Amino acid sequence: MNDIMEKIIAYCGINCAECNAYLATKNDDQKLRERTAAEWTKLYNFNFTPEMINCTSCTGSGVKCGYCSQCEVRKCAVEKKVRNCGACSEFKTCKTINGFLEMAPDLKKNLTEN
Repeated sequence: MNDIMEKIIAYCGINCAECNAYLATKNDDQKLRERTAAEWTKLYNFNFTPEMINCTSCTGSGVKCGYCSQCEVRKCAVEKKVRNCGACSEFKTCKTINGFLEMAPDLKKNLTEN
């Protein structure tokens, strides 16, 4: 794989270009779907199937994986028509995104870089 990979930053700061659901969809990789479903089933205590492991990024118009299709962060960003939460005027005070970032603090860098 190429060491220099373009970032696809989701509304919440996840880099979709590094997400197994996105990569499995982009490369139509059934083995990656199967591995990811098994891994996420253990990690999130939810029975993922390989058929659920499909995503074209939450910022696009295609299929969304699991929770991403109903995510409150995504819904708000789409309504406000911002590139991602880091581009929102309410970013520093928003309880929704900052609550999420408390669980995934490493994602904040993706939202504040640009």
